[in-house]
Amino acid sequence: MGLGTPEIILIALALLLIFGAKRIPEIARGLGKGMREFKDATKDIQRELTVDIDDRKTTYRPQPPPQAAPQPQAPPAQPPAEQPPAQPAQAAPAPDAAASGPTQAPDQPPQS
Repeated sequence: MGLGTPEIILIALALLLIFGAKRIPEIARGLGKGMREFKDATKDIQRELTVDIDDRKTTYRPQPPPQAAPQPQAPPAQPPAEQPPAQPAQAAPAPDAAASGPTQAPDQPPQS
């Protein structure tokens, strides 16, 4: 939705009626001067930003990431070995101390 020629002519006529023919050139000069100053200011800001960005690009040196201590690697998981099915516990007969004879230490000679 831009301004077409008829709209611009209507605005110019309204300005002519409001301000008069003598003040229109003064207003146009002031408006042109203001636009020129605004344009110069935006160029200055853009130039400063460009210089700052270029400076940062030339002085920026990325630091290498900190080296973490090597982590011990876990051995690969092995499947569990197959075990025979569990059998019900059976009561083992208690050894009879009198029937087995005298006990002796392994480093002592046999007794007679």
